[in-house]
Amino acid sequence: TILTMASEDKATGIPDDVASMWKTLDPAIRAALIASESKEAEDGKKESSGGGAEGRRAKASDGPRMDDTTSKFIGGDSFTKRTKNPQWIKVRSDVYDAVKVRRQQELDAKVPVDIEVTMPDGKILSADKEGNKYQAWRTTPFDVACTISRGLADNTTIARVTYTAFVSDYDLAEDGMEAVDTLADAMAELSVEDADDDTKKMTMLWDMTRPLVGSVSKMEFLKFDDDSDARTAFWHSSAHVLGEALERLYGSRLTIGPPLAGGFYYDSYMGESSSDGAFKEDDYKVVEAEVQNIVKQKQKFERMVVTKEEALEMFEGNPFKEQIISTKIPDGSRTTVYRCGDLVDLCRGPHVPNTGRIKAFAATRHSATNWLGDTENDSLQRMYGISFPDKKMLKVWQENQEKAKERDHRRIAAKQELIMFHELSAGSAFWLPHGARIYNKLINFIKEHYWKRGYDEIITPNVYNLDLWHQSGHAMHYKDAMFCFEVEGKEWAMKPMNCPGHCLMFAGKIRSYRDLPLRYADFGVLHRNELSGALSGLTRVRRFQQDDAHIFCREDQIEEEVIGALDFMKSVYTTFGMTYKLELSTRPKKALGDIELWDRAEAALARAMDTFAGKGGWRENPEDGAFYGPKIDIKVMDAMERVHQCATIQLDFQLPIRFGLEYNTGIKEEGKQFARPVMVHRAMLGSVERMFAVLCEHYGGKWPFWLSPRQVMIVPVHKEWNDYCQQVKDRLHEEGFYVDVDLSKATFQKKVRNAQVDQYNFQLVVGKAEVENGTVNIRTRDNKVEGEKKVEDLIAYLKEMQAEHK
Repeated sequence: TILTMASEDKATGIPDDVASMWKTLDPAIRAALIASESKEAEDGKKESSGGGAEGRRAKASDGPRMDDTTSKFIGGDSFTKRTKNPQWIKVRSDVYDAVKVRRQQELDAKVPVDIEVTMPDGKILSADKEGNKYQAWRTTPFDVACTISRGLADNTTIARVTYTAFVSDYDLAEDGMEAVDTLADAMAELSVEDADDDTKKMTMLWDMTRPLVGSVSKMEFLKFDDDSDARTAFWHSSAHVLGEALERLYGSRLTIGPPLAGGFYYDSYMGESSSDGAFKEDDYKVVEAEVQNIVKQKQKFERMVVTKEEALEMFEGNPFKEQIISTKIPDGSRTTVYRCGDLVDLCRGPHVPNTGRIKAFAATRHSATNWLGDTENDSLQRMYGISFPDKKMLKVWQENQEKAKERDHRRIAAKQELIMFHELSAGSAFWLPHGARIYNKLINFIKEHYWKRGYDEIITPNVYNLDLWHQSGHAMHYKDAMFCFEVEGKEWAMKPMNCPGHCLMFAGKIRSYRDLPLRYADFGVLHRNELSGALSGLTRVRRFQQDDAHIFCREDQIEEEVIGALDFMKSVYTTFGMTYKLELSTRPKKALGDIELWDRAEAALARAMDTFAGKGGWRENPEDGAFYGPKIDIKVMDAMERVHQCATIQLDFQLPIRFGLEYNTGIKEEGKQFARPVMVHRAMLGSVERMFAVLCEHYGGKWPFWLSPRQVMIVPVHKEWNDYCQQVKDRLHEEGFYVDVDLSKATFQKKVRNAQVDQYNFQLVVGKAEVENGTVNIRTRDNKVEGEKKVEDLIAYLKEMQAEHK
């Protein structure tokens, strides 16, 4: 279709002026294409999700419901009441044991052959300390680690193994390695993704106790402390232990239990949410005690391959596992399960060697959810947990959690009367006067940079005909997250991003190479129809603004523009007192466009990052770029050393193609008169709402003076000095400072304390001497006395602080 053609590169021979072609199509054809594209997107969504997403999106017709699809309740009487050690646990174990005999017979038929293992330093190992040769089907990573030291083996969580080649009698499908990951959707936030190319297929995460199946060109031993894959596996193993405890204690019907970026959870069916099966906080200690029993038993994690039929027999009676097996595992194929103690669970692994590795565990919270995240499906109970290989780590984590609660932006914003929310506009903040002061300061701060750095501010519409989003390609993949409505028989939508509108502005006149770069900056209001269950304070909202800018430049200007954007970013986050790390995300497998252009663009980004941060001052994130261009991921650390991704710099080759953007090159040679610009998407704050939340927690509510909504409180020692205090207030107000006077009947000490608690940066104390001298006596919110100052000297001092963003 025309829409698909828009995303293709010129080298394919497809006409490239798609924007013009789209406009010239007969309206009936355009409508048919749009309807076809929308149906494809809807069908694709159904195939990939297997159900609705958690929570609900707002819909014009009926409020929070997104569709009228009726989903089946499948839990039924598989759980009727809490039951300790239900009989079906033994039945499942008996099936497991029977299958295990068959798998052992297959393993016995394998031929052990000598193998070699190469360590990261290049050292080649081929035998253990006693001289016994390493052999495929027999030797494990744990055995190899023991050759180096038993301490290394005992402290390693999992191995990362890169095979030179598999032995001849090893088959990936037979070993269940080609099965669909049944937790793939739940683990999406971890960016866990299987590689497609042959080289990466030979690299895989491996259980320490699982026999190797070929010579290894690189073996890495991964520890919890210093590797994210190790932490993911550790928390995944902990989820299994949690699941075992829930089955033993309550007879819970387990569904899925994935690791998270910091912890894990397990969803289980325990009857309807109104039944006595629902979790309560009283359950936490009981679950933790059972987990400790499981940990003390040092139960081995045992991997086993099963056929689809064997899996169905093993999980008979659990309708949720049966549905996963029936829909995710193709007929005639194999998958894997893991056993620890009484628990048998569908899983690809890898896992820790045994449950004894989990030295510290805590149940952290619980909630209700739904099967497949669809509110029309069975209600499930979710229990979250956290675990560590050391009890001290848990203690530190708990202390940090308490600090995080104290710094939670929702708590601080309510206490300081900065924002409010209302159910009649869920996901959209109401900015109270003091909150609006900070919001506007952040925007003005960026605008100051725009003025100095050659950006042009523009204003674009909030609503567009949906044709725009079909032309940009967003409608196919993003329509569910847009607020759509009908206008005069045509479909319109509120904009969720600014870039297509900026493309229209660029295309509004003939551009010359002399015009570039064009730097369009837009604080337009954006709306995204986020799931109601995903809304969270200011970090996930439906209405927001971004410090959004798009740079249209020539290919030879990429490097200079990126250096400028990085310098912009550095200035912003240095002002905030935050540090950052840079990553270059390169061409993904599903990238669109000319590979040579990608290579040149990536090289330009790498040179820019070398110039800005120095060689070694950034890392490459292979194959993690957007489909439309490479990007620089900027990860910012706050005062609590938490990582946030707010700023971004992305190159885009596809929107200029889709919108037929071009500029006059000034070259008269036929075929070279016009060229496509490169589009740079960049944001420094990202969402102003989210940055507000990040800064609120970063500062702990103690806003720096330049950003503070409460800068000065004037405190008269006695009411007879009230008039003078009012005069000082008026003078400071004229100079643009946020100043108040406490004329209440509270005691002087109480007034000062109230001002400090309310986070006024300065309290100006006024008594008889100050009135006579035309001065004020300055105290900080930390109760530091700075002494007496003339009012005009104070104004100069405060102006200096404001200008220097202190």
